[in-house]
Amino acid sequence: MKILGITLARGGSKSVPRKNIRPILGVPLIGYTIAEALQSRFITRFVVSTDDEEIRQVALKYGADAPFLRPAEFSTDTASSVGALQHAVNWVEQEEGVRYDYIIELMCTNPMKTVEDIDSCIEKLIQTGADSVIAVHRIEDHHPIRIKKIVDDRIVDFCLPEKPETRRQDLKPNAYVRSGSIYALRRDHLMVEGRRYGSVDSRPYILPDERAVNVDTEIDFLIAENLLQRAPRTYIKPRN
Repeated sequence: MKILGITLARGGSKSVPRKNIRPILGVPLIGYTIAEALQSRFITRFVVSTDDEEIRQVALKYGADAPFLRPAEFSTDTASSVGALQHAVNWVEQEEGVRYDYIIELMCTNPMKTVEDIDSCIEKLIQTGADSVIAVHRIEDHHPIRIKKIVDDRIVDFCLPEKPETRRQDLKPNAYVRSGSIYALRRDHLMVEGRRYGSVDSRPYILPDERAVNVDTEIDFLIAENLLQRAPRTYIKPRN
């Protein structure tokens, strides 16, 4: 089986400028994802798709292949991840004359994911024949029952009623959110159906709490740094 891993790393991040190459404990954010992807037992080709030459050079420095610069139409604030992934798949397949069976998107905004997480998603995708396997993590404090909205300056339930004095351990069923980490897809689910997730046969891979982080704000960087200090990746080093 041919499995193509892709990391999208746009240069125009607005929430935290240049976040993809911002260091955490001396390693650029994207370096953590590259290091784990290159250890995968299943990924047969791994590329970084970016529109930014500086990000491209950092990716190369940490061992990834970044064989093209993504066109501007796939790199704007409004461009979809699906479009950028499809562009990368088309570029690699046409350039190399290879058709891949599975596409694995590894988002660099979670530096905590491990190669075991990546390979577990791929293994589940292959074994189940699902359309996709998506990394998710459980939420408690932001459970849908506890989410509110404000209407006419009054607090009301957003979607589900909350009983008075509901304890956290009583929140059922368990609620999950996409973690911003791993999307393992059948090729045709992405390339023909135009989806990353959301079909009737999307399966979960549950990330443990200590690896559930999605870096999108300054606070997220602090959280990721704290978690990585507890589980440092000393093997991640530039190649040259």
